[in-house]
Amino acid sequence: MKPYWINILIIFVFLTNYSSGQNNSDKDTLIITRTVIVDGDTIPNVSIEEVVIFPRLIFKNRYRARRYRKLIRDVKRAYPYAIYAKNKLDQMEHEFQNLTTEKERKKYVKTIEKQLMDEFGKELKKLTITQGRILLKLIDRETGNTSYALLKDLRGTVSAVFWQTIARLFGSDLKSQYDPQGDDFLVERVVRLIETGQIKLDHKVMERLKMSY
Repeated sequence: MKPYWINILIIFVFLTNYSSGQNNSDKDTLIITRTVIVDGDTIPNVSIEEVVIFPRLIFKNRYRARRYRKLIRDVKRAYPYAIYAKNKLDQMEHEFQNLTTEKERKKYVKTIEKQLMDEFGKELKKLTITQGRILLKLIDRETGNTSYALLKDLRGTVSAVFWQTIARLFGSDLKSQYDPQGDDFLVERVVRLIETGQIKLDHKVMERLKMSY
């Protein structure tokens, strides 16, 4: 006897193919899929995109509901820059391999720093304190390193300590680590919804950062 999930899968594939045929009634539609053998039966093997489903949030009061909506806004504002930072770091690490002297590396870092400031300095200064804190956490999420560690590697300990001190004056911490199971649980929820297309980013920001989803 076939397991019940096999029957469900066969019905799902049949309905999908039937729907395609209905939408393209003028044409003959041929869909070829991979198959697997299970208990002597040949069944379709179809890959589908991941769907992330979170339990519905129930807020104790309107204040907490408003805070969550504000969190969504802040994460949407900061997330594209964290992705850009990750991509830029990957590019830098690749190009670093072609540099043979410390002098060349320092010059390259300064060039990248100036480029980033010219392109996004004004925009990043418009981030609120909360959005700045979220950005630091998301950089840790995307790169696996805190902003302090990245800065220390690229500019040295003195620069890292200096910018860490400045960040603290504004209530931030370059050493902030991302904790998706703890303090950053709701941030992770919003990010996952963005990654799966359930929350849309500002298309203008995405175009400017040359991002696509």
